[in-house]
Amino acid sequence: MNMKRTLLISLTALIINNVHAVEPLGDAIRRAYDAKLRDLFLYFHQNPELSTMEYKTSARLADELASLGYTVHRNVGGTGIVALLKNGEGPLVMFRADMDGLPVEEKSGLAYASRAKQIDPNGNVVFVMHACGHDVHITSLVGTAQIMADRRDEWRGTLMLIGQPAEERVMGAAAMRADNVWRRFGQPDYAMAFHVTSAMPTGMLGASVDSPYSGADTVDIYITGVGAHGASPHRGVDPIVLGSQIVMGLQTVVSRTLPPRRPGVITVGAFHSGTKHNIISDAAHLQLTVRSESGSDRRLLLDGIRRVAENMGRVAGLPEELLPRVVVSDESVPPTLNDKALTERVIALWSGHFGKSALFSGERLGMGAEDFPLFTVNPYIPSLYFAVGGTPPEDFVTEQSGGAPVPSHHSPLFKIDPDASVTLGVEASVSALLELMRQ
Repeated sequence: MNMKRTLLISLTALIINNVHAVEPLGDAIRRAYDAKLRDLFLYFHQNPELSTMEYKTSARLADELASLGYTVHRNVGGTGIVALLKNGEGPLVMFRADMDGLPVEEKSGLAYASRAKQIDPNGNVVFVMHACGHDVHITSLVGTAQIMADRRDEWRGTLMLIGQPAEERVMGAAAMRADNVWRRFGQPDYAMAFHVTSAMPTGMLGASVDSPYSGADTVDIYITGVGAHGASPHRGVDPIVLGSQIVMGLQTVVSRTLPPRRPGVITVGAFHSGTKHNIISDAAHLQLTVRSESGSDRRLLLDGIRRVAENMGRVAGLPEELLPRVVVSDESVPPTLNDKALTERVIALWSGHFGKSALFSGERLGMGAEDFPLFTVNPYIPSLYFAVGGTPPEDFVTEQSGGAPVPSHHSPLFKIDPDASVTLGVEASVSALLELMRQ
């Protein structure tokens, strides 16, 4: 009798301890979402913080990961987090989530809309909103951490989870690299991240074997003119006229420098000069954003900008020492380039796991940028950056029928479906990690 009882107890314990081995991955994630992740998302959404100032966000994320058994390192590159879970011999795989919000007043109409305010770096009190979905990213990172910890018998290696600050200002990844993140914690064999997107329906995943995000350069052109009275323009060199000629000349750089089937963007976002109606200023300042898809195209565009600016200065008669200066900011990032072999491997996995219909094949129309490649370019780390749909399909039907348009990222109206996007984000992340770290 005692032997039967002991055997029954042992079998029961074995079943309980290994329930995750037979429970479908999606069901386990749904349980985790209902138990904790929904409330965690609401906390992050209602308590957003600006870039480099993610103090409460970083602390809460670190505490959540530590509670799951991860070794957590705080204040990496500012407010950054590195959490490690070692599970025997195997690859070191990194998964990153960005944490920062934006200085936007939320007008989504959601019952849980953010009303948070914060003092920005310039001393201004501003509203703050997760207007780009980073609350989904960090919530999903905790969900991924939990499921991977629960399923340690299915993988081997070391899982590195990164909570990254200041993505919106393309500063966070560079700051963590400058803090020697790889030397301190190990250089990953693979790196992954995802972005929830309002431009794709819920239930859909997007992954491309080329470039999901463009490279971005922040460029300033400083123009020195010769001031004069507005009634005597012949006595000076008008920097506004010269600046206008530069702006128009820049419009030909993409069309006459890049091959026709290679995209690029040069946008002059600001033009500053002058103080009064009848004064010809002695200076002007142009602020540009430049987008490219490869290192070679980036060089072509930046060289073209310098060529136009300097030679327009010569056309205006400026001496060599006063030619316009072109300055490329450190707030620049290379294109995000997915590793072809890694991407094809994970896409094949997702096609079998979710079905081919879950893979989005729409055209990428914009040239948004990311600082994720600052983790993966030098040294090169095979990486995959993918997209998770965040907008209910019926919202696109409404838009196509002439109804309310789907709000874009960075809009005060931005909103996504957290239930669908967090759970799919976790399932896509965990399934890919298990594929790469299979024992």
